[in-house]
Amino acid sequence: MEIIPFDKRIGFIWYNGEFVEWQNATTHVLNHGLHYGSCVFEGLRVYGEKIFKLKEHTERLFHSADRMGIEIPFSQEIINQAQEETIQKMNIKYGYVRPVVWRGSEMMAVSAQKNKINVAIATWEWPSYFTKEDRLKGISLQTAIWKRPAPDTIPTDAKAAGLYMICTLSKHEAEKNGYADALMLDYKGRVSESTGSNIFFVIGGEIHTPIPDCFLDGITRKTVIGLAKSQGINVIEREIYPDEIKNADEIFLTGSAVEVTPVGKIDDMTYKVGEITSKISNLYMKEVDPNFQDS
Repeated sequence: MEIIPFDKRIGFIWYNGEFVEWQNATTHVLNHGLHYGSCVFEGLRVYGEKIFKLKEHTERLFHSADRMGIEIPFSQEIINQAQEETIQKMNIKYGYVRPVVWRGSEMMAVSAQKNKINVAIATWEWPSYFTKEDRLKGISLQTAIWKRPAPDTIPTDAKAAGLYMICTLSKHEAEKNGYADALMLDYKGRVSESTGSNIFFVIGGEIHTPIPDCFLDGITRKTVIGLAKSQGINVIEREIYPDEIKNADEIFLTGSAVEVTPVGKIDDMTYKVGEITSKISNLYMKEVDPNFQDS
């Protein structure tokens, strides 16, 4: 199947308050977001023409912008409405939504006090992040050499573009070595997350997950924790170190893009796609998709 580059697609993108044709939604090469990382964004899923957790994602977008000293020139209500209008205009039934906010090109220096703040919203059909085969057997992770930074070195609670540079480096290295993604440790050497998803370990019938003190406390993460607790499954948020990974019975990732994805391998250690992971995955899909049927 031919893959159409994202800058060559057909349709419309909401851009600074109006719809423009997809290929005309451009910005200058000297924009501050590109050169200095002053850019924040979100990723949302559409299920049955409905955006899951729309308000929560928009609230986080505004929080990220505030942490970056960016004042979004639209209200949260307008951004929510724009996202809904965008999926309707693009006729998206099951897909992904990407709002993005960045500083423009009025100034080109580290300081950007006078730069215009731009906002765009794009959406496209995107059924699944990983293949069905990978999800059934569990994806593979390679431990990355890059570490999640300390919260006093960068605003780690923001979904900001610059924070993903080490994720790209780590994922590229993992893919080069035959893995699907990378497992990232933090500045203390603790387990943190994958390159774009939170991670959970099933140990002795309980679910353990790292404390999100230097990475995003994901919206899907919170949803999954709530679902697990509703089923009487104990969820423990704590510091987890790499030497504990071997004790896990099951492992899974969560995120808007990956949803609930089992992990079948980390480095040279293998894991089963077990009962609790399957149960959580089904519960999550029932929560987000009105048309979902148990697998």
